[in-house]
Amino acid sequence: MPDIMKFIVGEGSLDKDPAGNLLGLGEWSEVIARKLAAELGIQLTPEHWQVINFLRDHYRLHGPAKHARYLLDPLEEKFSAKGGRKYLYLLFPGGAVTQGSKIAGLPVPQDSVDSSFGTAL
Repeated sequence: MPDIMKFIVGEGSLDKDPAGNLLGLGEWSEVIARKLAAELGIQLTPEHWQVINFLRDHYRLHGPAKHARYLLDPLEEKFSAKGGRKYLYLLFPGGAVTQGSKIAGLPVPQDSVDSSFGTAL
């Protein structure tokens, strides 16, 4: 059964949407973040946590991003001294906005998963 059907008929985990994003922001913890990262093939380092914490702080201050660019621009600015976008893609090969938001337990902007937006995968 496709994932969306499992979600609709109530099979499987209801704590995530069909894309695997957490439904409740309050459910997030560092333990959950490590589990989500492992599912994406990422072992979290202190550098990953800096990005994750930045994303969570940005969300608290500005709310959900309507477009991926609204997160990517401040991320690139914050981490420009370390290499900006290249640095972020080394940490999150599927995109700092997409993978970083997912691991941070935040809503992933819809346009961040568009293959034309670009990822390192």
